[in-house]
Amino acid sequence: MEIDLMVLAGGVSTIIFAGSVMPMIVKAVQTRDLASYSLGNLLLSNMGNLVHSVYIYSLPAGPIWALHAFYLVTTGFMLAMYLRHEALGRKRSQGSTPAPAGTLQDSPESGPSSEFQQSPQVGSNSP
Repeated sequence: MEIDLMVLAGGVSTIIFAGSVMPMIVKAVQTRDLASYSLGNLLLSNMGNLVHSVYIYSLPAGPIWALHAFYLVTTGFMLAMYLRHEALGRKRSQGSTPAPAGTLQDSPESGPSSEFQQSPQVGSNSP
C-alpha cells in the first residue's frame, strides 16, 4: 500500500490543526466563560465555513474533508454555546437587583463575607 505524500501531509496537518483548537473548546466547555469570543467573529467563521463547504466537498474525499467537518462542527458548537450563555447571562443580570451604593452584598454560594466572619478566640473552650 503506497501512501501519497500529499495525503500524508494533509492527514498530519489535520491532526495538528484540530489539536490546536481542542484546548480552546475544552476550556470554554469547562469554564462556560465565552467573554473572550466575539459574536461577529463566530458568525463570520460559521458563514465562511458554510460557503467554503461548496469548494471543499467538490474535492475528492480526503483529510481536508475531515478537517473541514471538524471546523464546521466546532465553530457551530462555539456559536451555539456563545448564544446560549449570553442569553443566560442576560437573564441573570436582568433578574437580579444591584445592591445600593456603599453596601456589601454576599452571594448565596459563598456565604457571609469572610471580612465579617469571627475567628475563634485564642484560649476559648468553644468548639
